[in-house]
Amino acid sequence: MTRLPLQAVLFDMDGTLVDTERLWWEAVEQVAGRPLTEADRPQVLGRPVEYTAAWLAAATGTPAAGLAADLHQEFADRVRTGVVPRPGALELLDALAHERVPTALVTASPRSVADTVLEALGGASRFAVSVTADDTEHTKPAPDPYLAACRALGVHPASCVAVEDTETGVASAEAAGCAVLAVPSLAPIDPAPGRTVLPGLEGVTPARLRALLPHRLRVMTWNLWYGGTKVHDHRAKQLKVITEADVDVVGLQETYGTAAHELAEALGWHHHSAGSNLGVISRFPITAPLGDPDVGFYGAAGARIAVKDQEVDVWTAHLDYEQYGPYASEPLAHEEVRLGQMRDTLRRIGGATPVVLVGDFNSPSHLDSPDVAWPVTKAAAEAGFGDSFREARPDAVRDPGHTWSPVHAHPEPQDRIDFVLHRGLAVLDSRTYVSGTPRTWPDVEDNDWPSDHAAVITTFSLGSGRGTV
Repeated sequence: MTRLPLQAVLFDMDGTLVDTERLWWEAVEQVAGRPLTEADRPQVLGRPVEYTAAWLAAATGTPAAGLAADLHQEFADRVRTGVVPRPGALELLDALAHERVPTALVTASPRSVADTVLEALGGASRFAVSVTADDTEHTKPAPDPYLAACRALGVHPASCVAVEDTETGVASAEAAGCAVLAVPSLAPIDPAPGRTVLPGLEGVTPARLRALLPHRLRVMTWNLWYGGTKVHDHRAKQLKVITEADVDVVGLQETYGTAAHELAEALGWHHHSAGSNLGVISRFPITAPLGDPDVGFYGAAGARIAVKDQEVDVWTAHLDYEQYGPYASEPLAHEEVRLGQMRDTLRRIGGATPVVLVGDFNSPSHLDSPDVAWPVTKAAAEAGFGDSFREARPDAVRDPGHTWSPVHAHPEPQDRIDFVLHRGLAVLDSRTYVSGTPRTWPDVEDNDWPSDHAAVITTFSLGSGRGTV
């Protein structure tokens, strides 16, 4: 099973890379004019200066602006004379630099303090990007600072590890969708899904950080076009496509009864066939068939896939092709037939999560056309399904994502009618896929691409990430 690649490591500063939590605690005590207690921790640790200043102002009646200035000064004075890197911090930064893994500094401290600390760590050149409290509208625990760092680096949060020492910072990184390594400095942090807690950074290596990343699941939908029989040597070509696409699960339509079994057997995969037209093949074990195994030519069927330590339901659907909307004088006239098939599919799926619904819907998407509210995809959206292609590529003009058709040219409409929908998963990427340069109908028999549809391939994260870049 494949983990996501480690695209970057995002470090908190105070208490994580440098032992400044003690210095900050002392600075707040100095400005507050009293010793701090355990009850004060949530107002002090992991908070921006302005937050703690506002808290002190409410307690003392002193203007917050003046308190913030005093906190800045007290803390900066202590940093210049007393900052100490946490054990293992510099060694980990050096190891990441040696392996060319980009790093970012993500701190709730202001830029002036961050620059002072960076100088003590050997200069800002240690980090490709630094994000401070001055750089985003909302700072920790909001996800904004980590999302800003990911945007600046051009990476996806799910492929990053954030290193934090406070619950506030952990909440920020997890809300952005990062895997988290927590190294508590003053207050304890509990382990949780997607979060690893260690006492410190000593002995932490890039390999250890890579092992914290979630696994990926690559799902493909593919209409095989009469089982592929319009093209010479179609089975070998289908196998080549699936292998080169590096996918984990394929929802098939137009299997002509035997394709799912034959493809799975050749690949050494698992399969579930339903009726004469539908199938699911998977490199992961199938633990249960879903839906009606005797479904007709049109309809839907699925399989429960055991992926690592969780199960994902994958359904494949093929909806009626007659009176295709863009052909018809009344575009929505026959959509009731396809809508009925979709509603039946959604009823069979129920409230399952995580679930992926793929297929050839023979209907455009309501997300692509402002003029026609195509009801089939709209019904899926109302049932909580996201359109993975549009999540990854929201601009329908720049990325139309046409799947119909690589071999049927103008005046045939070019539309997006094949979909990878999902509920309860995080989308990392989605794209259409056609190998080679197919010749158009009827000169197709020697094509490398053995279908009249483009495939759609979506990469999901199986972690708990929720962020988008």
